[in-house]
Amino acid sequence: MKENEAKRIRSGGIDLHIHTTVSDGTDTPEEAVEKVRGAGLSLFSVTDHDAIKAAKTVPALLGAGDPRFVSGVEFSCRDGKGKYHVLGYGFNPASEALNRVVSHGKMLRSGKLLDRVAILREKYGIEFPEDEIFRLLSECNPGKPHLANLMIRYGYVSSIGEAMDKYLNLLPSAPEYVSPEEAIDGILRGGGIPVLAHPLFGSGRERLDESEMIRRLDRLTGYGLLGVEAFYSGFSPEQIKATLELAGKYDLLVTAGSDYHGTNKTVKLGETGLPAPSEYPAAFLRFLDRLGV
Repeated sequence: MKENEAKRIRSGGIDLHIHTTVSDGTDTPEEAVEKVRGAGLSLFSVTDHDAIKAAKTVPALLGAGDPRFVSGVEFSCRDGKGKYHVLGYGFNPASEALNRVVSHGKMLRSGKLLDRVAILREKYGIEFPEDEIFRLLSECNPGKPHLANLMIRYGYVSSIGEAMDKYLNLLPSAPEYVSPEEAIDGILRGGGIPVLAHPLFGSGRERLDESEMIRRLDRLTGYGLLGVEAFYSGFSPEQIKATLELAGKYDLLVTAGSDYHGTNKTVKLGETGLPAPSEYPAAFLRFLDRLGV
């Protein structure tokens, strides 16, 4: 990459955690690209849950002078010791190893949706037309926000928050998830960089202390984890500092993402907490170097 182009990218807005309608966002990939342009970002990644469709389709939507795109994914993972979201960056979308993990994740996610639909019907009398569920399963990798929006559309609740608090967050947690070891291995075999998303946040509203984070990083770095998302829309300055210190302790790369979901969340594109380019930490610059940016 030419020096001037690299300087332009590194000095502009950066957001490496964006969701579209392929998973649980409300913008199509095409709409997301338009909003990325409008937000003035120079580097971005679409990280849909258990899906790499954007990595295969977004490059064709970009032209000369557009923001630089990085292939991305976010795997929803679980093992016997917790739940994790593992991001992957800079991988080859054609990788057979990575696509096997993606297919496994989609299968499990579809099964969870059907289980939730059944519980809503049997326990609460909440029902949806079969064609609505078929559409979700065929068009995207569905999650709780999809069900929340269906509940709004059919008059069961008035908001996503009400759907989550009164129903969806009270449903039993499905045991089937891709394991973090499987996700990390698939990303590495695809030539990518595995990163722990919003590492101080556990499942839902759970917040993790430093001792739990150390236990997690001891385990996940053993699987090949290479980075942590230190700059994140939901982090306070103190949490950013704590995550940067953990990254230093484990010699990990650092990334920055908003976790933008369109209207499903109040988070804005580019809302990452990343400082001015002159203050980028070395671990973030090393991550950009690994991406060839």
